[in-house]
Amino acid sequence: MPLEIIAKCLLIIVARITDVSLGTLRTVFIVHGRKGIAFVVGFIEILIWLVVISSVIKNLDKPIYAVSYAFGFGLGTYVGITIEAWLKAGEQVIRTFTRKGGEIATGLRSSGYIVTQFEGTGREGPISLLFLKTDRRKVAEVVDYVTGIDPDCFYIIDNVRLSSGRKIRYQSPTGWRAILKKK
Repeated sequence: MPLEIIAKCLLIIVARITDVSLGTLRTVFIVHGRKGIAFVVGFIEILIWLVVISSVIKNLDKPIYAVSYAFGFGLGTYVGITIEAWLKAGEQVIRTFTRKGGEIATGLRSSGYIVTQFEGTGREGPISLLFLKTDRRKVAEVVDYVTGIDPDCFYIIDNVRLSSGRKIRYQSPTGWRAILKKK
């Protein structure tokens, strides 16, 4: 296979890894309500995609380009998810059901966390439900602490898109955007 074709295949793979990874990150930014950065990332993502897809379509007589395109897509998905996991952007709520609520809540509070504790009754008797909002980067630390005290606890982790601690700036649409506004 000529060096030129190998080089173009590698370029297609790298470009696809880049645009698919950007697509994954754009989705994360959308979920977190970060419209501005999602716009910029989406613009770059689609620009790369257009250049690459046009190159592949112009060369349909070389199926290796299509295979490179698909391979790059698969790798891009993997890389994008890996980058997203590494960034650990956002906040999460940890809900913990435990029989050692007082001890866990006291320890977490002494570490600077804000914990809300509710008492309830489960299938096997009294139980505490603890609510804690934290940065996604600290979730593993909190879960390790909680399960270290109560290995039998049950916990649920949810993403936080919006909470009352965050301010949203909403401006009523004007000009051409007002046409799209719900009435």
